[in-house]
Amino acid sequence: MNLMQKCLIKTLSSLFILSVIAGCAGKKTDPSDFEGKVKDRLKTDIRSNGIKLFTYKAKLASSSDSIDQMPHQQRVEQAKWGKRSRSGHYEVDLTDWTQQIELGLSKTLDMTGYCREGYMELSRLIEVDRGEIRGECNEGATQADRDKFSS
Repeated sequence: MNLMQKCLIKTLSSLFILSVIAGCAGKKTDPSDFEGKVKDRLKTDIRSNGIKLFTYKAKLASSSDSIDQMPHQQRVEQAKWGKRSRSGHYEVDLTDWTQQIELGLSKTLDMTGYCREGYMELSRLIEVDRGEIRGECNEGATQADRDKFSS
């Protein structure tokens, strides 16, 4: 093989690889993709001094509720949606999943009436298939809150 053929093969190979990467990167998730696929729960904690805390957890529902991990192939597909960083590792774009978790928390708090005056976020952990937001309500607990939300 001469030098020109080698260059042509390298160029075609590079173009093929770039087109495959571009195709994978072009698939973007949408919050509506999560409809009916999310399991969530709100754990409330009213302290004796009236402070109202909560932990909101959401995860992608699997066919088997006893399995918390996404199947390997789903994690691989999720990684394909991500971007490649300088270190060569894939960074998954969690923007839509984060929006879904925030929306779920907002709706849950509205439906339950737990934080009527908003809340302050204490911590957040967002991963590919699960998320958790911990917070403290802006208002103190009333007797009605204690009756409704205490175990």
